[in-house]
Amino acid sequence: MNKEDIAERIIKLKNADLELRNKLIQSRQLGEGYNEEMASLHNRNAQILVEIIDTIGYLTTDKVGKEASEAAWLIIQHAIGQPTFMKKSAKLLAVAVNENKADQIGLAYLTDRIAVLEGRPQLHGTQFDWDQNGEMKPNQYDDIAEVNQRRKALGLNTLEEQTEIIQKKVQNENQQPPIDLEERKRKYNNWRESVGWIN
Repeated sequence: MNKEDIAERIIKLKNADLELRNKLIQSRQLGEGYNEEMASLHNRNAQILVEIIDTIGYLTTDKVGKEASEAAWLIIQHAIGQPTFMKKSAKLLAVAVNENKADQIGLAYLTDRIAVLEGRPQLHGTQFDWDQNGEMKPNQYDDIAEVNQRRKALGLNTLEEQTEIIQKKVQNENQQPPIDLEERKRKYNNWRESVGWIN
């Protein structure tokens, strides 16, 4: 399979992911836990990407072009049911960043997502979820001043500014907080344990 074919395939996977997400937003199902159809799609996309990465390595811009490289990153970011794949991809992405072949911001988002899934504080404040008051807020982080320093080093806005942006996006998409946050949290923790994020 040549570079163009691989790129086209990856972009199609990303488009299917985003189409399903939009469908779930429209039907107000996005906030109610990890939708089964979405989980299945994410796992299927991840398996396809595993095969491609095992063949040609991490999908940097020089290998598949900018659009497909960004699409691959999104697929990895959404492969939350595949801890081994996400962690391996983060290591490969870190190498690519060190070689100036990939974006540090993508690595920040991916390492933050892995930290949150493992129950650790995120370093860059990129991951958000519903809080007890039904507001979209950053997941656990270590220190606001340090988070903002790390964000500034990457050319990102402050966490306070990003929180406003995320809250407006959620409002524009008409996303609703979960009906029973405690039940959602219980299911989330059971799911994290079942796929291997926590013991």
